[in-house]
Amino acid sequence: MPSTHDVIVLGAGAAGLFCAATAGARGRRVTVIDHADEVGKKILISGGGRCNFTNLHTAPDRYLSENAHFARSALARYTPADFLALVERYGIAWHEKTLGQLFCDGSARQIVAMLVEECRASAVEIRTGSGISKVHHADGMFHVSTSAGPALAASKLVIATGGPSIPKMGATGFAYDLARQFGLKVVQPRPALVPLTLAGEDALFRELSGVSAPVLARAGKAAFREAALFTHRGLSGPAILQASSYWRHGEPILIDFLPDARPDWLLSAKRERPRSTLRRALSEALPDRLAGALGEAIGVNQELGAVQDKTLRAAQERLARWRFMPNGSEGFAKAEVTAGGISTAELSSQTMEARKVPGLFAIGEAVDVTGWLGGYNFQWAWASAHAAGQAL
Repeated sequence: MPSTHDVIVLGAGAAGLFCAATAGARGRRVTVIDHADEVGKKILISGGGRCNFTNLHTAPDRYLSENAHFARSALARYTPADFLALVERYGIAWHEKTLGQLFCDGSARQIVAMLVEECRASAVEIRTGSGISKVHHADGMFHVSTSAGPALAASKLVIATGGPSIPKMGATGFAYDLARQFGLKVVQPRPALVPLTLAGEDALFRELSGVSAPVLARAGKAAFREAALFTHRGLSGPAILQASSYWRHGEPILIDFLPDARPDWLLSAKRERPRSTLRRALSEALPDRLAGALGEAIGVNQELGAVQDKTLRAAQERLARWRFMPNGSEGFAKAEVTAGGISTAELSSQTMEARKVPGLFAIGEAVDVTGWLGGYNFQWAWASAHAAGQAL
């Protein structure tokens, strides 16, 4: 006979642990199962090992989903201030790095330890090293067979196994397979917050590997003003990672290399310093190697005083909307998160419960809700987990 519980949570990551602790605090008998040998492995590597655990500027418009309004309810009911209060209750020192991003002063292990302690205080059982071999539903119960220990059964099952980003950490598309098994639609998963690769004409920028600069990067209607980094394969850095979530194959990434430049700045430079060159003018705002590559690509090599105004205006326009055509991304292996996932049309935005399968819940990265870079995805993990935990 399987051991019986009120709730089985599949996945001991941020969302799974927090959901289990929330439900356990309400008196539910909860067991968390994970195939990994330790809990919270993605938490441990996040934020350079310091865990960017939330963002003060969290708002629904900073998330991608087929339903732009789906995240609104959960985010409103569990806010960054709520999670920060928990962090402070545990005496975890933190700091705001930039753009509302909150990090531990010490180690991401403090966040994992806090979640584990919350589970312990709520009598939650955590089973690691337990691969899930079978899940089925019969007689109002979800039955879970694992590679270790007896089978389990519960009236409530939570899918919190995330997406396939960073497979070296053990990430898989298990959540989607399980969702489909129960008849739930899945929005095509794709890498998000991921470096983009360049080929063809753009490949000349590979010689700038390691060079970064503050830019304005656009993909479709989305625009992000942060640093871009040239790599030996293409483009990375915060601005590019942000834009990558909105980018689609066959579309360009547009870069404004001088977002603070005044109108007709190059014509002003011609009047003020006619013996200067485009490269020299660019070097005042950009790294010298980048200035040289841009100047060479534009093909204006003579002194500014000898260049026609219309040529300089064309150079200004190109520098403000430099067109890169990525041929792909570095894939799930380098993606920080997964876009797409279990369709929000299948879930209640209030409880995260599947409409067609009572007792089945999905939370965190497994769901088609993807946040911006900078703690937004952790806040979705906490908020969606809390919504489900309060309903279990």
